[in-house]
Amino acid sequence: MSSNLKALATGDSGRIVGFDQTGGAYRKKLLAMGLTPGTEFTVTRFAPMGDPVEIKLRGFSLSLRKNEASVLLIEKI
Repeated sequence: MSSNLKALATGDSGRIVGFDQTGGAYRKKLLAMGLTPGTEFTVTRFAPMGDPVEIKLRGFSLSLRKNEASVLLIEKI
């Protein structure tokens, strides 16, 4: 069952399963940053107001804005 990044808490791990159909503008940008289907990540932290969120994947940390993160379809692992 896929959901989005908001469903995870700090310290949770997930796997990218795809992209939302409405996120065409961000899809290429996310792919260029290494967010490809099958990539596993861990939620490192959320900013106090929830935007941005920081995830750790492939040995580096990446911060995403809410509108960018909402394009990702993920599954919790």
